[in-house]
Amino acid sequence: MQDFTIYFQLGVDHILTPDALDHILFVTALCLRYLWRDWKKVVVLVTAFTIGHSLTLALSALGYMQVNATWIEFLIPLTIAATCVNNIIQFKAEPTKRLPLIYFFALFFGLIHGLAYAETILSLEGKENLVADLLAFNIGIEVAQLVIVLVVLLLSYLVVQLLKLSRKVWLQAASALILVISLFWAFERFPYHKNYDDESEKTVLVSGIGCSRYV
Repeated sequence: MQDFTIYFQLGVDHILTPDALDHILFVTALCLRYLWRDWKKVVVLVTAFTIGHSLTLALSALGYMQVNATWIEFLIPLTIAATCVNNIIQFKAEPTKRLPLIYFFALFFGLIHGLAYAETILSLEGKENLVADLLAFNIGIEVAQLVIVLVVLLLSYLVVQLLKLSRKVWLQAASALILVISLFWAFERFPYHKNYDDESEKTVLVSGIGCSRYV
């Protein structure tokens, strides 16, 4: 039970921290098009993302996948940018498709985000009790993501339904702002950029234990 609590808290801490602003903005971009009444669609969306990153996290932690962390850090802001572009050009007030394109974005981009967490899991206890640790870690991430979703839905409710700003204007303006930020990050993290600083080599302390963490 103690191990579950440690890994659950680790999952939460990996999301609800300023160092995880890229992940926060990705989840925000995913949810911007929805309002409070769309909460069921948001649950499906976040679940698709969770499935994606859980799969690659498990495969990489078990040693079946090995990807250069530098490229993952570069690709993550590109997933944010692509989501924002989709928000801007594909907006419809009431999507008619049963499975909008953004659901597939969430699943596919979740595969990329999941690769960023493998070193954190292995740096603590290696592969011992890995399945249980992965479960606790993913539950912690999911809970933290739902907190972000709640904040985004409340903000959208305030802006669109109380302040009466056009839903389309809100979606496109917020997405454009996040797009600019994500493109700046992508430029900074480009692996062959002469000023690129390999953040994956930084170490943070979580519950008194050193572990790698992407920024």
